[in-house]
Amino acid sequence: MPKDRESPFTPGQPAPQNLFVGRIEQIRHFEKKIARAGHGRLEVVFLGGERGIGKTSLAKFVRYVVAERDHQMVGLHLLLAGVTSLREMVRRTFEGLATEGIATQAPWYQRIKDFFGEYVKRVDLFGVEVEFRPPEDHLQGLVHNFLPAMHNLTQRLQEEERKGIFLILDDINGLAGSVDFANWLKSFVDEVAISQKSLPMCLVLVGLEEHRQTLIRLQPSLARIIDPLEIHAWSDDETRKFYQKAFSEVEIDIEDKALETMAYFAGGLPAVAHIIGDVAFDLDEDYYIDATEANKAVVIAADQVGRKYLEPQVLSELHSKRYRKILRWLAQAPYESRFRRREVLQHLKAKGMRQEAQVLDNFLRRIERLGVIKRDPEGGRGTYRFTKDIYRLYLLLEAARAKAEEEEMEIEVL
Repeated sequence: MPKDRESPFTPGQPAPQNLFVGRIEQIRHFEKKIARAGHGRLEVVFLGGERGIGKTSLAKFVRYVVAERDHQMVGLHLLLAGVTSLREMVRRTFEGLATEGIATQAPWYQRIKDFFGEYVKRVDLFGVEVEFRPPEDHLQGLVHNFLPAMHNLTQRLQEEERKGIFLILDDINGLAGSVDFANWLKSFVDEVAISQKSLPMCLVLVGLEEHRQTLIRLQPSLARIIDPLEIHAWSDDETRKFYQKAFSEVEIDIEDKALETMAYFAGGLPAVAHIIGDVAFDLDEDYYIDATEANKAVVIAADQVGRKYLEPQVLSELHSKRYRKILRWLAQAPYESRFRRREVLQHLKAKGMRQEAQVLDNFLRRIERLGVIKRDPEGGRGTYRFTKDIYRLYLLLEAARAKAEEEEMEIEVL
């Protein structure tokens, strides 16, 4: 029967607040940082983790619930994919603050408009937009005078009983490789320290761990300046809770076995959990998710996960029929990121998979070159581990799909 409601799942987008689960330790960490910022102390946090782990969702939740609701901060979440220049980052910061003020009809918007004068313009097109377009020389001046501007702005906001600014710079892949940004960030923090003026601000950088490491290589002093906060996969219990909350939002019941299947193949990655859940929602016709529908959802989700989160050359290699049986065995091992070449070889030989055993070393070299696995000295000689959880999870999904395809072929033959 057709459903009269929208899917509660949001693949590729931050989770809505009502479906947010877990992350208690990280939220408490942010609470301390935001409280300190509210008393005039600049805090800089790097929120890191793999793609699809829920970094943006956590940042969004902390902004609205902790910073704005609980601590009366002005929150701003900037998505900076593709931004590589300091000027554009600064321009978007002030434009975002102005947009947020007018969109929420906040009384402090006029403070910002008065502060920047004619450079802040309201544009009514498809809704309400705000533009901040100062001349290039003035914009460059704001880059160099970002701290005085923030001092003046936070003072004006405090007159409106806002305690400070919670600024999220999300998806900083372009800025992370910029020497200018690394040096600017170090100078900004140092200037705050020597200015003898309080700055009620919590600055959150969101990206992959490799981005933090790149910034530190470009400016080693950032290692002491930036507080790293990494998020990891959900626990099994948190994943089950997520599915229960999501399906209950649309009054769909889920069988226990189906719940376990979906939670297992989601592997604690919110991005994958949303994809599997969304497919299951589409498959359902009776407001009850059973084991059969869950299994189908897992099989269908494999393609979506591969297309969205794997590099084309990696996906092509993992799809190779020549290597599929090897991949399938790796996926069937206990859900761990580490495996040993010797154990894989022994298994292949024991199963009579001679051709696969002969190409094992070539297979390992190729997926290592592609960055799917890397050598793990801690595990001893011949030990590897997956570089990203998404690769490990894709193997689980791909193995389930391969098994389903084989079973269908057997049925057709019979």
